[in-house]
This record gives sequence, C-alpha cells and structure tokens, in this order.
Amino acid sequence: MPEQTRRRRWLTICAVTATAGLVAIPAGAAPGGRHTSPFGARTQAQLAAERAHSAGDVGLKAKADDGDEGGEADEIAEGAAQYAEARTAPGVVAPGAYGAAWQSLNKLPSAGGHWQDITDLPYNSDDPRYRDIDSNSSGGAGNVTGRMAAMAADDDGYVYAGSAGGGVWRSRSGGGHWQSISDSLSSQATGALALDGAGRLWLGTGEANTNADAYLGSGVYVLTHPHHGAFSARSRVGGDQLESTTIRQLRFGGGKVWAATSEGVWSHSTKKLNGAWKLEFAPNPDYLPGGSKAKDPAAAYKNITNDIAFDPKDPAKVVLAVGWRSGDDYNGFYTRTGGSWQRIGSGFGDMPTDPDNVGTVTFAHSADNSRYYAIDQSPEQLATNPDSNLEGVYSAASPFGPWTKVADYKQLAADGSALTDAGYMPGVQAWYNQFLTVDPANPRHVYLGLEEVFESKDGGAGWSAVGPYWNFPFPCWSIDPSKQTGDCSQTTHPDQHGVAIGRYHGRSVVYVGNDGGAYRRPVDGSQDSSGHATDWASLNDGSIDTLQYYSVGVGKDLDHHGVSVTGGLQDNGQSMLRSNDKVMGSNFGGDGGDTLADPANGCNIAQEYVYLSVQVTQNCAVNDGSWINDPTKATSYNVAPADNATGEARFIAPLAADLKNSAAWVAGGRHVWTQSHGYAIRSGSEWKSVYDLGAGRTATAVAASGGKVYAAWCGPCNEQGFARGISVGNADGTGWHDISLPVNGTVPNRYLSGFAIDPKNANHVFLAVNGFSRHWTEGPGAGLGHVFESTDGGTTWKDISANLPDVPTNSAVVTANGGLAVGTDLGVVYRAPGHTKWERLGSLPAVAVLQLKLGPDGSTLYAATHGRGIYTLRTRDHG
Repeated sequence: MPEQTRRRRWLTICAVTATAGLVAIPAGAAPGGRHTSPFGARTQAQLAAERAHSAGDVGLKAKADDGDEGGEADEIAEGAAQYAEARTAPGVVAPGAYGAAWQSLNKLPSAGGHWQDITDLPYNSDDPRYRDIDSNSSGGAGNVTGRMAAMAADDDGYVYAGSAGGGVWRSRSGGGHWQSISDSLSSQATGALALDGAGRLWLGTGEANTNADAYLGSGVYVLTHPHHGAFSARSRVGGDQLESTTIRQLRFGGGKVWAATSEGVWSHSTKKLNGAWKLEFAPNPDYLPGGSKAKDPAAAYKNITNDIAFDPKDPAKVVLAVGWRSGDDYNGFYTRTGGSWQRIGSGFGDMPTDPDNVGTVTFAHSADNSRYYAIDQSPEQLATNPDSNLEGVYSAASPFGPWTKVADYKQLAADGSALTDAGYMPGVQAWYNQFLTVDPANPRHVYLGLEEVFESKDGGAGWSAVGPYWNFPFPCWSIDPSKQTGDCSQTTHPDQHGVAIGRYHGRSVVYVGNDGGAYRRPVDGSQDSSGHATDWASLNDGSIDTLQYYSVGVGKDLDHHGVSVTGGLQDNGQSMLRSNDKVMGSNFGGDGGDTLADPANGCNIAQEYVYLSVQVTQNCAVNDGSWINDPTKATSYNVAPADNATGEARFIAPLAADLKNSAAWVAGGRHVWTQSHGYAIRSGSEWKSVYDLGAGRTATAVAASGGKVYAAWCGPCNEQGFARGISVGNADGTGWHDISLPVNGTVPNRYLSGFAIDPKNANHVFLAVNGFSRHWTEGPGAGLGHVFESTDGGTTWKDISANLPDVPTNSAVVTANGGLAVGTDLGVVYRAPGHTKWERLGSLPAVAVLQLKLGPDGSTLYAATHGRGIYTLRTRDHG
C-alpha cells in the first residue's frame, strides 16, 4: 500500500482560518489530472504547507503600526468573510433585520404546498459503496448530520441538541428518535443550551463559533418543562436587547442568568423573566448599537465575550473571559473591583492575561466546585504558529487562580491524536473548536473538545484522544469495504463544539456535539491500547436532519426507476441518495460546494470542493477502494478550472449547466469558464476562459441557456469599497460586455446571488439580490428590492420585489408553468404566472434556502437548506 498522505477534507472552514489569501489547492494531481495519491484531492500535508505559508500573513492586534486598531474584519477566515459579506455588503446591517423579515414573511399569503424532507434518513459517512479517491468513507465517523453547536442532558435520559442552523432537538431515549422543538422561532441558530437547577432548559440563539456560516440570533428563550412542549416567541426572556447577537455561553449565579454575547456580557433574573436585560460589561460600548461607532466596519468584533465563571463561595465575584479570536486591545480577563470592571493583570499563574495571548476561552468546574478548568486560544499563536493556536489547558482551585497549565498542543498530539503532522495539530482550530466539562462524580475526570475529543482521569496530568479526528493514520485502519473503518473502533466526527453529561438507563454518559452531529459514550467508557474509545455511538439516526447544504443536484436513477439526489454540504462532503436507499451515503469528503447532476442520469455528477475545485464522476463515485493499489481504478477525476490554482474564485464558487444542453457548463472565478464535454470531461485544460471579469473581481453567480451566459461578480467584495456588476456574453467567447449598473441605480449595490433564466427566452432573466435594503444597511447604494427582471438580456432591469419581505435572497428558478420561486434566508417565496404579488410557498422553519432546482420531471422543486436538509415540493398545482 502506498504511503498515506491523508486527505484533509473535513472542516474546510478551518482551511481558511489564518488569512484571506489562503487558497485550497488540490494535491495529488495537477489540475485536470487523475489523482495519484490516496485521498489526494486535499492532503493533510498540503494543508499544513498552506498554513505554514500563511501564518506570517495574519495581522495580529499587536502590530499597532498597521493603523487599523486591530480586531478588524480582514482577520476573519476567508470563508467566514465571504458568507457574511454576501449579507452585509455594502456596509453594516442594523440589529433586528432578520426578526423583522420573519414577521413579514409570516404575514404573506400562502401559496399552499407541502414540503417533504427527503434527507431525513441515516447519512452514513462510511458507506461502503463509496470508497472512491475523493471520499472520506472508512474514516470512522459513521452516521452524521449537520453541525451541533451545543448540548444539554439530564438524569432522566432526555438529551437536547442545539444545531447551528436547524434549531433545537429533543430525544427522550438518550439520543435518537429526535423531535424538533424550536421550529416557530425566528432564529434556528443555536449558541448555547443550559439546564438550570429547576430543570428548565435555556436556549441562547445565535451561533458564536465565528465561523463561515454562523447566523445571528433573536435572544434567549426558556422552556419551563423541557420534557414536553416546544420553544415559542412567548418564551423569550426579557426584551429585545439580545436580538441580532450571538450567544456563546449561558451561566447561572446569584439568582441570575448571565449571557456571554457578541455585544458584551448581559444578565437577567431567573425568577422574573420579563423586563429588560442588564448590560453588565462591554469593553467598547461606543461600538454597540446606538453608540457613536456602531456603524464602524469593526463594530461586530469590538465586544466579543466568551465565558463567565463565578466564585463558588461568593457568586458576586465573577471572572469574565473577553476577546476576539484574532486579537484586540480589549482581550483579557475582567473582574469587578470597587463597582467597576477591571482587567486582571496578575495572580493568574500560568494562564496568560495579556491581549496577545487571550483569545477564545472556555471555563468548566466540578460539581463540588473544588476544581476549575479552562481552555485558552491565543491570537498570537493564530498569527504565527501554523501548528496550533491553542495556548493551553489549565486547572485551578478557583476561577481567580492561580492557574496551572495541564496540557498544550504538543502533549495532546502525543496522546493518541490523529493530528501529529506539522501544520495541523491539536488546537489548530481552537478559535472554532472548544468544549470542556467535568464528570459530576469526579472533579479530576475531564472531557476536552478541540478538533478531537480528549479525556483525562487525573485532573489533566495525562490525556487520551478518545475521539480521534479520524482513523486514517492508525495501523488498525484499512479501506476494506466489508468493514466500517478497518479494525479500528468508530470515532466521532471532527470539530467539537458542545458537550453534556447526563444519565441514561441508570448509567452516566457523555454527549458530544460537533460538525457531524451528536455522539454518546459511557462517561467511564473503555479504551484500546492507544487510548482511543471503543464505545462511541452515533446518535444521528435520521430522525434529526440538520444537514447544511450549499447545493443540490437531481437526475434520473437509471438503475432503480426513480431519481438520484445529491448535494454539497458544510463539512459533510457530498451526499448521495438513490431512489431505493434506506441509508444515504457520502461519495465525496470535506466541504461540498456547488453541484451539477445530469437530469438524464443522476450518476453523472460534478462535485465542487471549495474555490472551484471540481471533481467529476460518471458512476456516482461507486468504488470498492481498489484504487488504493491501482490508481487507474479511481472513478472520480479532478477537472478544476485554472482559477482554482490561482485562488481567484469564491470559497463556494458558482457552477451551472446550460438549460438547453446539460453537457455545456459554465463556471465562475475571476474568469468565466465554459466547457462542452459534459460529464466526460477529464482535464481542467478542457475549460475555456471566455471572459476575464478583471483583476480583483470574482463571480458570484452564473447561468446559461442556449449558449447565452450571464455572470454576476463582486470586487471588492467586502464593505470597504464594495462593487458589483453583471457581464453577459456567449459560451463561445463572443459578444461579451459589462452591463451598466450605477451604484444608485435600479439594481442595488449589494451582493448578486443568483439568476433564473426563462427557458422559453434566454433574454428574459431574473436576478436574486442578497443582503438587506437601505432601511437596514448602512452603505453606498444599498437600495431597495431583492428580485429583478430583465427582458432584454440584462441591459435594463425592473424591480419586481413588490410585497416580498426585506430578506436576503439566494437562488431563483422559473417553474414549468411560468411562475418564479425564490429561496431566501428564511424559506421559499413564490410568484404565480401573471401575478405581481409574492406568496409563501409551503411552510419551512426560519432556515436559509441556499439553492433551488427543478427535478427531471420539471415540476418537482428541490430546496437545499442550510440546516434542515433537502426538501421537495410539487409545483404543478401552483399557478
């Protein structure tokens, strides 16, 4: 077997951790060539090299001579910046925009229709059918679903899982047989879950992982009897002070609940749930809503708070962990002295207190309050150390210290970790991956979550990687399709975010939430000789569908007389659902971007990784793994256009097939690319650049019909000088020109996210515009409207938004009857043919619909949601 250079596919959010200039370049093959190294589309070695190259490029707050005061948006990971800028450009969005949009959406008349979730079945990341070169199958994560940001559990077998974009779910059986319990809320993004001493379940909305696709929340809610019922708008605690924030932790002390948010630390009585929240501390109050600097582009990063710890003997004594992960002058620990909050500057022992080395922090304490533990992520290490940005794990008898360092990344790497290569070691994503909890029965028994799950039974003196990143590096692993993961035990999905300890069937169990959903094992579970747990169980049984799709593709299933549905996912690769499947499989690993599927044959698929790294297969990527010894038996091919290698494409770059010819494709980076070989393409060199959008510009949407091509672009794409435009031409390279779009013209100066071409007339086209109108957005030309129509090939446009709510729109499709369906950040709306007003299509929760497509029958609409899987709805009855 050739030497394994493991493919780094999972969590590409962090492939762009360090710098906006970092590019995902496929390894193991030249662009367009067949992969020659195992798991070659993205090797861990390649990722390590990229991080090493980029580490010095990150601007640390300490570099005061840069003149921009630190903490600025250009330090955000590229994926995070791009997802956010599509919704905020050309400026800053005021709080309350999503809440107002949800209210408006609920007031729309109904077009009827019923959405059916078609991905509510187990999704096996180790499906033995798909052991092809671009798959992570056999890595050991088993059944997965979308990212879980928080977990809670009680001693009666009830478990609560808070997802990143699909709401909160309850299990009455220790995990599994899940039920959604927050569908009526205006935010489905979970930041924190906590059970108080009275057994009430508290929910803090707004995911606080500062990652690429986190959504703001609508406040804090409480469910008095969480074994029954569901959250509702009436269960919100306090007023609207926490709307449009993210909430990282909810902690209880002194008869109050404290919330660590993106806009400071707030508190509220746990007895009287009405009345306003009290702002306890904000390091830079001028940047809060209503402040003199609230519209500054850096405002969102100036009041980040991470956690709260109370003195067990006196809950009036509090330690606040405050700071932006990339560093700012305000980063540090604070406590109240003489009635005001002061930075802690000494007496913390091994724990650093300087702004350069205090970033994202998590606290935990034992049930008897005899031991405290903490994780600290370092902005300086994020900027300078390609291996890890974990400053350390610490222990103390009090939250006021002195703290003793009990682990660093090198120690953890030596304790059974799968991440032992320079450039990608434990804590490399400590700004994104953190959890910490203590066994209620043993103050020295600790669970630590980074990329992997670690366990210590001696207060941190020794650790075991009980949940390694994956099993590929270990001698027990093999690609044998008759086994899940060779002779290794199942592990968890990587990238840990939430943890809880409860009891089930009288036994203490630990629940972890990560980018692959929820997992469980006994608190005092078993380990093999390497310290890896042998008793993890996936709780992702299909009844919980929080899959975060970017795209969907549909084609006929020629083997089973139905359709095959595939789609690209955040950190869960590409799902493959055949018409006779009882279990959905993964044929492609990592982040799945845009997708093309041949309507006539659903096993012909183009699957985008990120930055326009495109793979193609013509057999659904079915493979028994024999390519590992004979590379000619691989059935996926790298066909990336050249903009992938040069880094001139979006994180999720646009890809489309001509409406009249499924073999004619268009892709967008800096250039508009076309190719006419369809799914038989085998080389990136088969793409032709038909138009150069220009230096600094990159495509945000492409579409084609009958050889006529539309391309939308931005550049710059952030709020500093944001510009957008549309270019139109022909697939053969002729007739290309830029459309005149004045900044204050009919089409707003916002992110252009999608086209829908009338299949009967290529000059009749609709445009979806993201972001919010000038009512909410401070920036030049924010304008009004979200959907626009052109009948002259894009030369002129008309606003047809009418009664459409002011909500970011992502995708549009012309239905067979001439209607128009539009996917928004809060569901799907529809305009019937011959009508001017919009109606709500079906009834989805407040979930982002990032892509809409029609199936081969022309009448079934497929919605790729970013948090609740893929839904279908028949459109033929809507007219």
